[in-house]
Amino acid sequence: MIIWLNGASGAGKTTAAQELLHLLPGSTLYDPEVVASGLRALLPKERLAQVDDVQDLPSWRRLVVDTAAALLAELPGPLIAPMTLLCQEHRDEIFGGLAARRIQVQHFLLHVEETFLRERIDRGAPPEGDLVRTRRLSRIPRYAAALPWLTADAHTVETSRLTPRETAEELAEGVRRGDGTCRIVQSPPPRAETLAAGVLLFDDRDRVLLVDPTYKPGWEFPGGVVESGEPPAQAAVREVAEELGLELGHEPALLIVDWEPPAPPLFGGLRLLFDGGHLTADRLRDVLLPGEELRDWRFATEDEAEKLLSPGRFARLRWALRARAEGRALNLEAGVPVGA
Repeated sequence: MIIWLNGASGAGKTTAAQELLHLLPGSTLYDPEVVASGLRALLPKERLAQVDDVQDLPSWRRLVVDTAAALLAELPGPLIAPMTLLCQEHRDEIFGGLAARRIQVQHFLLHVEETFLRERIDRGAPPEGDLVRTRRLSRIPRYAAALPWLTADAHTVETSRLTPRETAEELAEGVRRGDGTCRIVQSPPPRAETLAAGVLLFDDRDRVLLVDPTYKPGWEFPGGVVESGEPPAQAAVREVAEELGLELGHEPALLIVDWEPPAPPLFGGLRLLFDGGHLTADRLRDVLLPGEELRDWRFATEDEAEKLLSPGRFARLRWALRARAEGRALNLEAGVPVGA
């Protein structure tokens, strides 16, 4: 298990974590900043200059998950991870990766009112730390902007007037109660190429329905991996029922087949998109998301979808819409029609 202590830079996460070690027998401090420091030492400065923060590096997010799994193979746990995560997509990728490795996360937000936070930053800056102080203060607006999703996802501990020991005592009680448990359902990472089936569903304005997974970044089409021996069209119908609570009542027509090439550490495979047709307003009232897998759903125009989907998924959508308009299925490789 991992106890993830989130909060603004300067909120006292590390000091609370050190106190918490004494209250949870067998616990170990796991600071993902160590992973960040390693990448800063290993990566060329040209690559580091391409991102605003080390957390923006996919390698950091993968290594945070892999390092946690490696540590828990050596230690009884739990791991206590004091690390600010203000990007919800980064949270989804990391916590989803941990869930895929059957590692439970309890997510706590150490919240400090802004007045107290500024005082702590001023008081806690190292002697040479004008730069550190300025950087921490500059991140306060970003923290404030992230509060709506943070407070919905994590168990909040108000620490403005608490000492590190008092904070740790509240955290220890919360851990014992199971507060902040992230109930993500995620399959283990694939070990070979996969076959996946997605479904495009439309409203009366021909906008496409997208869903927001809790276990990976970005938006997606309803769908999932085709099980062994399962016909892909039936898999598409099953996934719509499981993810949206809707029965299609028919096997949808195929729009595209796309071969996704391997891109280590991903294995790639075949990606199919089917035409699920239009959803009436009456049927939309029946949409019921599984909270452990999907956070939200929405309809999007093609332009809106380009901002929400990964480039590969958007390429599939663009060609699927063309296939739908032409009334014929298309065969793609890496998001491009074969022979184009």
